[in-house]
Amino acid sequence: MPDIAPGSKVLALGHYQPANVVTNDDLAKTIDTNDEWIQSRVGIKERRIAPDGESVEDMAAIAGGKALAASGLSPDDIDLVIVATCTLETQIPNAAAVVAHRMGINSPGAFDVNAACAGFCYALGTANAAVRAGAARNALVIGAEKLSQWIDWTDRSTAVIFADGAGAAVVGPSDTPGIGPVVWGSSGDKADAISIKDRNDHLYQEGQTVFRWATTALHPVALEACSRAGVDPAELAAFVPHQANLRIIESIARKLGADKAVIARDIVTAGNTSAASIPLALSRMLERGEVRSGDLALVLGFGAGLTYAGQVIEIP
Repeated sequence: MPDIAPGSKVLALGHYQPANVVTNDDLAKTIDTNDEWIQSRVGIKERRIAPDGESVEDMAAIAGGKALAASGLSPDDIDLVIVATCTLETQIPNAAAVVAHRMGINSPGAFDVNAACAGFCYALGTANAAVRAGAARNALVIGAEKLSQWIDWTDRSTAVIFADGAGAAVVGPSDTPGIGPVVWGSSGDKADAISIKDRNDHLYQEGQTVFRWATTALHPVALEACSRAGVDPAELAAFVPHQANLRIIESIARKLGADKAVIARDIVTAGNTSAASIPLALSRMLERGEVRSGDLALVLGFGAGLTYAGQVIEIP
C-alpha cells in the first residue's frame, strides 16, 4: 500500500502573461465600443493577448517552470501533471504530457481537465486527493488558456472580456491539511449559456444568464467551502474568485462576508483568462505582497458547463 499523507498543501505558485497588452482604446478602433462602456459592464481596462506563435502549452510550461523553481523541487520530484484548459487547438495530444516533457519531468501521470473557468479548482481538488491517497508524491497543477484563438474579434460582447495567460501551483504532502475539501458541482441545464458550436465557430455567451446565475447561486458554494474547511469567512486573508466580471466578483464578495479579506481584482488588467485566472491572480497577489505565506485564501471557480468548484487553501 502507498504511504498515505495526512494532508497536502500548495508549495509554490507561478504565472505567465503574454507581452502584448490590448487596451480598451485599442479595441475601440476596430469594434463599436469604448473604455467607459467596457469598464462599466465588466471592469476591464486592459488584457494580454498571445501572438500566433505562442500556444497554450508554451504558456503553461513557463508558468509551471516558475512554480517548480519557487517550490525548491526538481523535475524528478514531480510525478503528476494536470493542466486545466478549454482552449487547445486540438484535443490530442493532451497539454499535460507535452508540458511535462518540455519541463524535463520524466514519465509522470499526465492529463488535462476541462471544466472551463472552474478547471483550476477541479484540478487542485484532484491533485489534493491524489497526494493524500499516495497516488502521487508531488503534483504540478496548471491553468492555461489562449481564449484569443476562439473569439470573434468583431463581437464586442466577448472580444472585450477574454484574454490569455497561465498560472500554476505545485502541490505536495503536508503534516496538516493545507488544501480544504473541494465543493464542486454543475448546472447542466444552463450549459448552452456558454458554448462553442464547433471548431469553425467562436465562443458564445449569454451574458445576462451567466451573470444572474453567478450572483445568486455561487455565494452558498463559497460559504460551504469555508464550512467544510472549518474556517469562518472572517478568518480569510484573501478571496480569489474566477476573474469573470468585476461586478460578479464584488457581488459574491459582499454576500460571503469576508470583511478582512483582500479581494482579487486581477480582471482589471488581465481580463478573463478562464482556468488560468485563479492561479494567475493569486500568484500576482503574493508577488505584490498583498497576501503572506500561511494566510488562508478561498478560491472559487465557475464557468461553462455550467461548472463550479471552490476550496480554502493555505497560501505558500
